[in-house]
Amino acid sequence: MDDIYFMKEAIKEAKKSLDDDGIPIGAILVENGEIVGRGHNRLIQNNSVILHGELDAIENAGRLSGKDYKNTTLYTTLSPCPMCSGAVILYNIPRVVIGENKTLLGAEQLLKDNNVEVIILNQKEAENLLKTYIDNNPELWEKELEKVGFKTTTEDSH
Repeated sequence: MDDIYFMKEAIKEAKKSLDDDGIPIGAILVENGEIVGRGHNRLIQNNSVILHGELDAIENAGRLSGKDYKNTTLYTTLSPCPMCSGAVILYNIPRVVIGENKTLLGAEQLLKDNNVEVIILNQKEAENLLKTYIDNNPELWEKELEKVGFKTTTEDSH
């Protein structure tokens, strides 16, 4: 099992969100080589302000012990926002693998400043999923970004 394999699992979660008319961002939490939590963005589906893919995956892993979290890696299709990065730091998740950070740059520096190993895979499939969604739903995407004060990292993104 490697980072590419687990990122493909996170991409499957992103596709679940898309199939449910949501934003295609997915995440999985892996402990000692086994998936213990799966999640995807549910902001729109649940009319939620916090159900990002990363938080959904952490929540779906259940109440792990502090020792267990120290043996996990969070895989996320998109660079995690400050809220999700804060959860990573809070639970002492030592490693985050990011599918892509070109569409939106999250709080990667915050993670690094807190001794979290950050790996960026530059996965085209993850990037294309989100870019296609943005192209098809520019107003909805802008509305979601506006809520949290984010700006896209590429000039051609909406």
